[in-house]
Amino acid sequence: MNRYTFGGDEHLFVECDESMSLEAFFKSLSMTTAIRASKIAGVTEICPANASFQVKFDPDVISPDDMLRAVKAIEQDAEKADPVIGTRIVEIPVFYQDPWTHETLMRFRERHQDPSSTDIEYAARINGLDGVDAFVAAHSGSPWFVSMVGFVAGLPFMYQMVERQRQIEVPKYLRPRTDTPRLTVGHGGCFGCIYSVRGAGGYQMFGITPMPIYDPTQTTSYLRDFMVFFRPGDIVKFKPVRRDEYDVTVADVDAGRFAPRMRDVTFDLREFTKDMDAYNRSLEDKLNDR
Repeated sequence: MNRYTFGGDEHLFVECDESMSLEAFFKSLSMTTAIRASKIAGVTEICPANASFQVKFDPDVISPDDMLRAVKAIEQDAEKADPVIGTRIVEIPVFYQDPWTHETLMRFRERHQDPSSTDIEYAARINGLDGVDAFVAAHSGSPWFVSMVGFVAGLPFMYQMVERQRQIEVPKYLRPRTDTPRLTVGHGGCFGCIYSVRGAGGYQMFGITPMPIYDPTQTTSYLRDFMVFFRPGDIVKFKPVRRDEYDVTVADVDAGRFAPRMRDVTFDLREFTKDMDAYNRSLEDKLNDR
């Protein structure tokens, strides 16, 4: 059962679970979708998160108690909904162990759990993986679910689509950095992310993507319709690339020639949980279809 709390007179916070899981995310997603479709008078904004969401409303149009009753009624219907969504799988190129995140992480070693190693070496070791190559294989070998977008504009939080015991887990820095390169592929706790802009951060840094995911000018060819690329429910497949491939992609982005490789797919949580590896392979097969 959900936990409901008010934030002042204008916000209703709904917690679907205390811990993140795809089941909790699907419940949050189905409820926010239903709230949006119901067009409750007074709702001004709906903000989904990993295993929760928040509804902003105008208390001059609908009282907090009436808002609570309306959302609780939607919860009952959401619990009966099939855990199936139409979404897309997207290939994201990643230059692992790039020179820019390496230079940055070396500047902040005193804030790290292990100043004697790099972020990716540390992550490999504490996850029981045999070195950097094995870590890259584990990180890029299975898809990731975008469970929320935010914190800063366009930043996706991603949840690895494998059994919990196989999920990569790495703590954040002991103290946050004051700098993180734009488009850094990072990780904190059980969540991966891509830093949409340059700025402070505490996630471990594994590499960088040449693919912009946020463009407020909307001049990037595939971001002209909307400045933010990701949306909750997207499925991400990382693809390791070399420095020359990274440079070519950057040039293609600048010239307006680059388009993300992606396919529309249907994701069924029940089928996924039956055999995660087989289901992931079927998703990747759809991505590779010509």
